[in-house]
Amino acid sequence: MRLIFQACSMIITLGNLVASQAQSSGLEDAIKTKIINFNNEKMQITWAARELFRNENVSFSYTFDEGKHKVWKPCPTYLLDQDYNFGCLFKTEGPTLAISIRNSNGSEELFSKKLKSDFYIKPNPPENVTFFWKEDTVTVSCNKPERAVKCLRLELQYKSTFDKEWQSRTSRCCRVGDQGFDSRKCYSFRVRLKRLVPHCNVVNYSSDWEAETFWKNGTLLDSCDDDRTSQSNTVIVLSCLLAVLLMMIILLILLCKRQRLQKSVMPAIPDPKYIFADLLNDHNGNFQEWLDKTDHVVLQTKLEYEEPECITEAESQQEDEKNSGKQGP
Repeated sequence: MRLIFQACSMIITLGNLVASQAQSSGLEDAIKTKIINFNNEKMQITWAARELFRNENVSFSYTFDEGKHKVWKPCPTYLLDQDYNFGCLFKTEGPTLAISIRNSNGSEELFSKKLKSDFYIKPNPPENVTFFWKEDTVTVSCNKPERAVKCLRLELQYKSTFDKEWQSRTSRCCRVGDQGFDSRKCYSFRVRLKRLVPHCNVVNYSSDWEAETFWKNGTLLDSCDDDRTSQSNTVIVLSCLLAVLLMMIILLILLCKRQRLQKSVMPAIPDPKYIFADLLNDHNGNFQEWLDKTDHVVLQTKLEYEEPECITEAESQQEDEKNSGKQGP
């Protein structure tokens, strides 16, 4: 009976141990960390504190030792969010790093990881950036970093005031160039360093952009605002010209319609001074002669309008007689 009791207790103990390990492993798999090695000088490791450790501060420790007797160091500088830590910032001391996250009193390890700090490097921005112009070609260069130059690429981006998207060119550190620049346009330039993936980094990290510069026809400017202002002024002038032209067309159309309406509603009244022009010029003031000619013209005009009507009436009478003759027999 005692053996059965001991066997049952051992099974329960093993079950609890397996369950605790599974729970710890599940939490460890759920923890996502973000690792950044700033130019191989400082390490920053962050975790999702709100999702994983609500209302609880965890303890973080690290070591760069590779031997059996590792010396674990506590986090010197915690990153806080509403009084709860979500990351740690410490000095880079070697290529191999081991980290551990424990509960607030350090009695239980919640997460651990070993990694190569060299695979998480975020380079510094390029230093002493220079531009060399030759006609429509520009070459950009910078100082070579002290270490791992083969792992770096220099990226150049530019756009004119007429472009919406940046154009990008990448080359080996530390020189890059492009051609085809319009001397009449102002361009914005910016450069940064990138780490090669996956040969040098496991994460695609680039440096911050160097300060943006502005160039036009090989001349360094404070900004491209003047170019944008001239462009907007041109648009305003063209818009005004189009508006004036459109108004002139509309006025001409309205004027033509007004003249047509005036002629249809109010016909032109002849000028009285021209009615007796023939009397004075052609008939030397002989009123009777002018009157006879005028009556003759009026009579002739009247006959011209009446003759078709008479002919039409005669033709209709002939057709009626023919129709009556056919119906008689």
